[in-house]
Formats: sequence, structure tokens, C-alpha cells
Amino acid sequence: MKKILMAFVSAGVLVGAVSAHATPEQDREHAIQYFKNKFPNLKWGDYTKGALAFNKDAWDQYESIMSFPPFESQIEQSKKMWETPFKNGKTYASCFPNGGKNVAGNYPYFDDKLGKLVTFEMALNQCREKNGEQPYSYSDMKTMGLLTAYARSLSDGMLMNVEVVGPGATAAYEAGKEMFFSRRGQLNFSCGTCHYDNAGNRVRSELLSPLIGQATHWPAFRAGENVSTLQNRYKGCNQNVRAQPFKEGSDEYNNLEYFESYMSNGLPMEAAVFRK
Repeated sequence: MKKILMAFVSAGVLVGAVSAHATPEQDREHAIQYFKNKFPNLKWGDYTKGALAFNKDAWDQYESIMSFPPFESQIEQSKKMWETPFKNGKTYASCFPNGGKNVAGNYPYFDDKLGKLVTFEMALNQCREKNGEQPYSYSDMKTMGLLTAYARSLSDGMLMNVEVVGPGATAAYEAGKEMFFSRRGQLNFSCGTCHYDNAGNRVRSELLSPLIGQATHWPAFRAGENVSTLQNRYKGCNQNVRAQPFKEGSDEYNNLEYFESYMSNGLPMEAAVFRK
């Protein structure tokens, strides 16, 4: 393990991986070309598979699990949460265009009136408050995590379509990019150490997924029935590198999700899937 850590810490590919003066689209095109050169056998759609794209046996096991998912009862519960009327008789579907179908891929977006990013989970809480309900905690996977699982599945197949327009949005995107490439914790890792420099390599027994596609398949059910949102996974990753995690819904994680979501633009979404 010590040799693996030293190899990760000494990796130098991250330097100059994306330019400080590049536009978001230039960043995305650079990343696409970088991974295309690194993994010439991967097809564009394979990036939605995450680390499973590097191991056919693991992908076959995934498809077998998804044929009879062990979290089917949780999905049913999630659907019930989405469809149950608020006390005023309205539902979540009333808060979104097309009843919530094919909208999640537009999140996060920068709301100029609010002066901040709005994630899909924030939009769900805005809906709750608009209809006289108390907001859910972003860290509560039994409420917000479970609700989001079905709500995002209504956009399965939608291509990620996150926009960065205007100074506020650009600042949030740049903050997310900085967060992704900044080292932290006792192990001195950044998100990019694993998911840019060392994508496709192993840490212990686990293959590391590439940056592109990471925002497409959340929430995921990990280890069977445990639902996890993307930001909940950020928290776990920070803990793994022995860094103090931020809270789900924090500006830091919202910005990071914005950056990663933009970098996944053009890839199809698939929520509520199995991951190890």
C-alpha cells in the first residue's frame, strides 16, 4: 500500500491538466481528449459505467444485479415519497417542467436572482418549502437520498446538459475546478489524484473511475441497500484521504458537483444504480 500511495503522491499528470484560463468547454474537450488517449478502447457511452468500464466481469455482475436489484423495495418507497401529496394536495411533480421528467440533467444551475447554485436536491427542498413542508437535511439518506433516487430516475436517458453562463456561474465553476484539483487531508490527495491521474488504476482492490461520467448515475445504492447521493460520496472520499469533510449542500460540494456535472455533459443519465 505504501508504494501505491507514493506513486499517487508523486504523479505529475495533474499539473496543467486543465488551464487556469480555459473556458469550461475547453476544459471539457481537453479532458475528453486526455481520456481518449489514455483509454482508446473505451466508447463514449462507456464513461457512464464509471470504474465498471475497465472490468468486463464486474460489468457483467452489475448487469446481473440490476436485473433483480436488491434495493427494489427502496425504489418503491422512493416513488411513493415522490407521488404522495403534500398537505396542500400538490406533489413534487407540480414544481418541475414536464412533471419532473428529463429535467435533472440541467442541474446544478446558477440562479442569478439567488446569487448561488441550485442543485437538484436544493430544488426538491425549494418545492417542499413552497408547499408548506419542512426541508429535508441534505445529509439524511433516508429522506433526501431516497427521494432523489426516484426523482432523478425520471431523467434516465437524458443527456447531461449543464450550462455555465455569466460571471456568477463562471466563478462557481472555477471554484469547483479548484476543489477538484486541490490536495487535502493527511494523504495529500485531490479528487484529481485518483480520478484524473490514476483513473483506471487500482487502489487496494478497487479500480478508480475517470472524471468524465461521474455525475451521471447518482444516487447509487452501495453495498446493497444503502443509498448515497453524489455529495454524500464526496464526504466519504474526503474521509478516505483523512480530510475534514464538508457538509452535503455546502458551497464547496455544490461547486464541485457543478464542475463534475459540466464535465459529464453529453452523457446519458441513469439514477438509482448499484455500485460497490
